[in-house]
Amino acid sequence: MAARRPLIRAKFGGMADQDRKQGTESHDPDFPEKFLEFMRTGWRDSKLDVTPVPQTPHYAKRRAALAEAFPGETLVVPTGIERVRANDTAYPVRPGTDFAWLTGHHDPDAVLIVRPGGEATLYMRPRSPRDGDEFFRSRHGELWIGRRQMLAETATELGIDTAHLDTLGAALDDLAPGRTRVLRDLDPAVDRAVRGTAERDGELARTLSELRLVKDEWEVAQLRDAIGATVRGFEDVARVLPADRPVRERLVEGVFGLRARHDGNDVGYSSIVGAGRHATILHWNRNTGTTAPGELLLMDMGVENPALYTADVTRVVPVCGTFTPVQRRVYDLVYASQQAGIDTIAPGVRYQDVHEACMRVLAEGLHDLGLLPVSVDEAMTRESTVYRRWTLHSFGHMLGMDVHDCARARKERYRDGTLGEGYVLTVEPGLYFQPEDDLVPDELRGIGVRIEDDVLVTAHGAEVLSAGLPRTADDVQTWLADQRAAGPRLPD
Repeated sequence: MAARRPLIRAKFGGMADQDRKQGTESHDPDFPEKFLEFMRTGWRDSKLDVTPVPQTPHYAKRRAALAEAFPGETLVVPTGIERVRANDTAYPVRPGTDFAWLTGHHDPDAVLIVRPGGEATLYMRPRSPRDGDEFFRSRHGELWIGRRQMLAETATELGIDTAHLDTLGAALDDLAPGRTRVLRDLDPAVDRAVRGTAERDGELARTLSELRLVKDEWEVAQLRDAIGATVRGFEDVARVLPADRPVRERLVEGVFGLRARHDGNDVGYSSIVGAGRHATILHWNRNTGTTAPGELLLMDMGVENPALYTADVTRVVPVCGTFTPVQRRVYDLVYASQQAGIDTIAPGVRYQDVHEACMRVLAEGLHDLGLLPVSVDEAMTRESTVYRRWTLHSFGHMLGMDVHDCARARKERYRDGTLGEGYVLTVEPGLYFQPEDDLVPDELRGIGVRIEDDVLVTAHGAEVLSAGLPRTADDVQTWLADQRAAGPRLPD
């Protein structure tokens, strides 16, 4: 039976719909009193045996760093609410990134308040009490969605003070507007309850993004876990990809999605599966096409692990098992571009230097193909960049809990800044020759190649975290043949 959720949501103990009790639906039956009395009796209470999670010290350290950035101020960070998909069904809940980074808590509706000095309280909806009807009538109740933790259980597990969500309204009313900042656009009720200015609240969002730029040891381990699952997902796909007949792109998407749900929380973003000409569409995620022997298959996919850290990897394979000469020429050019970017990465290197290293190789290759209308040097100037007709996007982006991580960081700390040890970023140059492009020869039209890897900036350079998947054309062909020979498998 599909899970149901209220269309209009109550907050802070108030009624969202006068004609409906909180968490009920219009199609619910009018239960007789005898049934209600019977349901309220005979339930045994239980407690969970919880212990602090290993990463608890990391959460506390992060909250302390945030408080230090705003001395004497109170900071409000919601996780977000359920979003309606259609009528009374909701999208799967994914906690707000900054909230989860600060707390490790994954339930919706919760709110973190960090007070001056770093004292923090997590406001959450605890388990359903047995002295009311919520546990069996409300769609928030435990007979509908499973057991929630008690306040004390969450406090023990995550190492943070907890309070009932019903008391949040009073807590927000007590905050001084001029000394409070809110992470906005996650919870409309919180946005309404706390006055503020866009500039002040924007500084909170920017600071959180910049604090997350450097990944600690535990975070790097989570990324390795997500990338490991992603490698297995690509292997799963290769093992079921026929060389001699077409299959739907959604088969590829579904096989990878099974691995993501089995080994992780979900996919980290909508999988891009572009067969043939669809590989030239940068964010093709309709995945309504089919593979074809003789064509290329581009797959941009990543697993989000249980701690919500995501991989982001792209590979291109020849469906029949072997690149044609023209396909290999394009592939080798993109590989050379990616390798140039990876070789550039080190602490203190400008982010823009990595971009320029990748783009110059692409521009030189496009010149060798006879496509550039100007010299390579002119094409690389800011006044021109005509080479980007066939590449469009940058070389990559930061990676972490978000696939495009730390997106609110200031430009001088991110795209106009320098790399630091502990940064994790993607390197993903690509070339895309559109089927309708009259400026390229027929043999190139419809070919799209992107190679993407996840890279950790180390003290001495770079480590390719996604090295478990091959990158060179020869290695890709060998890998694909080996996976096909091994045959299909189910996740362990």
